[in-house]
Amino acid sequence: MAIRVQTEDFDIGREIAALTAGRIDIGAVVTFTGLVRGASPGKSLATHSLATMTLEHYPGMTEAELERVEAAALERWPLQASLIVHRVGTLAPGDNIVLVVTASLHRQAAFEAAEFLMDYLKTQAPFWKKEAATDGTGDWVDARASDDQAIARWR
Repeated sequence: MAIRVQTEDFDIGREIAALTAGRIDIGAVVTFTGLVRGASPGKSLATHSLATMTLEHYPGMTEAELERVEAAALERWPLQASLIVHRVGTLAPGDNIVLVVTASLHRQAAFEAAEFLMDYLKTQAPFWKKEAATDGTGDWVDARASDDQAIARWR
């Protein structure tokens, strides 16, 4: 069980290999990778191309909160291993933002735990996102109603 908040990119294959190396108690690995889109949700690339997204956090507090939610996933599902890697700093369209990996004996637990962790990361994790468009405009990103609905089902 591990979490990392970092500016550096990650290699999905290497992360999975490291998590599962020497493990014969894992029957399923589920991964989710979030990428920076070229436009804000609901806006077209033609009218609102994204130049960069900047993610900020409070060091120490963010890691502690991610450890707490990872522990909650471990209480709910029989996971053999898990990993959350979340990037911060300025990212460009196409860059990796987040990686969630869950591993269990059977696929259902791994799928559900990964979905729970991503729903949490989208709505509750202490990250702040600011988008800068290619036209020079920019704004902080608010949570969407659909993200709030997704996390509500886990309560």
